[in-house]
Amino acid sequence: MFRIAGSVTAARLTAACCRTVTTKQFQVHGASLHVLSSDTSRKTRHGPAHRTPPSWQSVRSMASAGESQSKINYIFFGLAALFGGGGIVYWWSRKYMRETSKDTPKKAAAAVSSASKEAAETVAEKPVPETTKSAPAAPPPAVETPAEAAPDAESKKLLDAVPQSYPDFEVMPEIPGHAKYLLIGGGTASFAAFRAIRASDAKAQVLVVTEEEELPYMRPPLSKELWYSDEPKLVEKMKFKQWNGKERSVYYNPPSFYVEPKELAYQENGGVAVVKGRKVMKLNPQKQVAVLDNGWEIFYDKVLIATGGRPRNIPVFERASQEVKDRVTLFRGIKDFKRLDEVSKNASSIVVVGGGFLGSELTCALGKRSRDSSLKVIQMFPEQGNMGKVLPEYLSQWTTAKVREEGATVKPETFVKRARFSDGKVILKLNTGEEISTDHVVVAVGLEPNTELAKESGLEVDDMHGGFRVNAELEARSDIWVAGDASSFYDIKLGRRRVEHHDHAVVSGRLAGENMTGAKKPYWHQSMFWSDLGPDVGYEAIGIVDSSLPTVAVFAKATEKDTPRAVVEETGESLRSVTETEALSIFGSAMQQAAPATVPDLEVMEATLPTKEGVRDTKVFDLANYPFALFPHPESATDEPAPDVEAAAKLVAEVEAENRVAPTPKEDYGKGVIFYLRDDIIVGVVLWNLFNRMPIARKIVKEGKQHQDLAEVAKLFDLHADED
Repeated sequence: MFRIAGSVTAARLTAACCRTVTTKQFQVHGASLHVLSSDTSRKTRHGPAHRTPPSWQSVRSMASAGESQSKINYIFFGLAALFGGGGIVYWWSRKYMRETSKDTPKKAAAAVSSASKEAAETVAEKPVPETTKSAPAAPPPAVETPAEAAPDAESKKLLDAVPQSYPDFEVMPEIPGHAKYLLIGGGTASFAAFRAIRASDAKAQVLVVTEEEELPYMRPPLSKELWYSDEPKLVEKMKFKQWNGKERSVYYNPPSFYVEPKELAYQENGGVAVVKGRKVMKLNPQKQVAVLDNGWEIFYDKVLIATGGRPRNIPVFERASQEVKDRVTLFRGIKDFKRLDEVSKNASSIVVVGGGFLGSELTCALGKRSRDSSLKVIQMFPEQGNMGKVLPEYLSQWTTAKVREEGATVKPETFVKRARFSDGKVILKLNTGEEISTDHVVVAVGLEPNTELAKESGLEVDDMHGGFRVNAELEARSDIWVAGDASSFYDIKLGRRRVEHHDHAVVSGRLAGENMTGAKKPYWHQSMFWSDLGPDVGYEAIGIVDSSLPTVAVFAKATEKDTPRAVVEETGESLRSVTETEALSIFGSAMQQAAPATVPDLEVMEATLPTKEGVRDTKVFDLANYPFALFPHPESATDEPAPDVEAAAKLVAEVEAENRVAPTPKEDYGKGVIFYLRDDIIVGVVLWNLFNRMPIARKIVKEGKQHQDLAEVAKLFDLHADED
């Protein structure tokens, strides 16, 4: 139980001789069993720097020292057990071990030096023959370092047992004691970060610590494609078929991509290791130490916090009995998907609480499954329609009708007041007075950012938006970065924000990784998000998309190419944030050119604007029904300036005689673009069944200009590109 300086092989021999050494004791002497030289700094002490094979004399010396030390240890432990003073004797034994460990390297070195000196003196003092005494004195021969004597059998056996380059991983701790790059969290942000780190530092050694028992994976398929697979064995392997039929895994990389954590420090070309099932409880920014839930400490040079969020629950289920809690799923990760997948195969009814992106996607997925079984799916939420906090009211109602077509029962403006367990069922008492009996409940009402590290680590939390407060470079403190759902960042165009979407995790993780390697880049990217209600209806959005803002929308007839299935078939990629890269090459030049002189034949235009009384007013303009040519077709274009869209809207509103109401869900909104306004500036854009146009929307939001004619802006999206 002592530490020997100078050689990795010495550490292996020491561990072999002292079998009572525990993992915790390894940590006390330098964390990873990498033996330290006295002049080695903390940040480099864990690398594979000791490559010189030991001499057999030093091996014997160290072995002898180890045997002596082991005997002393056994005596002390025996005394502790015999006299009952275990605590006191153990303390003194540990103290003795530490003191002797300081002297052991010196003794070992002295033993080798003494052997060399004695051999040299033997050569120098060799007697001169009598026959040469009368001869003239010759200069003394130069003393050369004697060749190393051949080791005996026992020494050779010890030497062969010592590895010449690497330690014995069987006695190494499972978790290393140092990481140049430490990533906390195993989600998309960490994945993007270690890719960026490795791109900038090819030999980087990156350690990922995650609470989940999974390697880094993508979350979007958990509520989308996985539910539409007809191959159960494929789903068991967490693989799915994209809308185009191409097979893919939810895991970003296969297991072979990663190295074992205890072998990470010995990868000359670097690598990525993942510690699964462990949680970082505290950071010490001054000492640059992370403390795990098992007490293990990891020294780091740079650290990224990418802890994401945990599913938000509602009080009625938090206060419920354990029987009810056992039948409630807070949907978030692979574990939750597997559980709900199994429940849906045997349950007679499932209730989904929540009408946002996740709740609506899961309802459509479960509704599709109910078509081939007796499963009944019920969705409820307090808003007036699905995704009512994001979409304009008319489009939200249309979406609700779409969800019902998928086979689900939708209950808007409904919430749970009480929950109890009776006769094997969960009984839900609703605000409407109705009671619903169900086998299982899925709660999908948003996320709470994981910020438990903040209090213990001296990090600032954003009280308004939640998450760790970071600067423009995503840095919370020196050498500490935050990315993904847990970061509250400052947007120079839209103010301080916190975003909970896949694309933001990718972009912020990549930026944090680059800055951890010295890039010092500010965050400027406007992240996008998307949602698919099955393979036939989907949308993409960017910026602030809040249904409380005034909106203006333009729609056109959809074609077979205007579906999520079609865009995946065309690009071969189901992650919409990835297809945006390809879209840049297609539409990138559109924003560099002047807008066309005329507006396309826009068939439906909707405007949601505040009235003088402050009440939101929604109007829909079906321009194809009016005889006057407000928007000439490109084929009949003239050199006359484009008409004022506001004047046209006013004229149409007068013709409507204020008796036109918001569109009913029966109306078909094939594809279109919705602009969200704040002070007449476009701050958000939704592309409804309109794909590969996100670079254009991003540039519009980034510019932050006032637009007098939104019809001109809508032309940039080329709504009629695929029409015959």
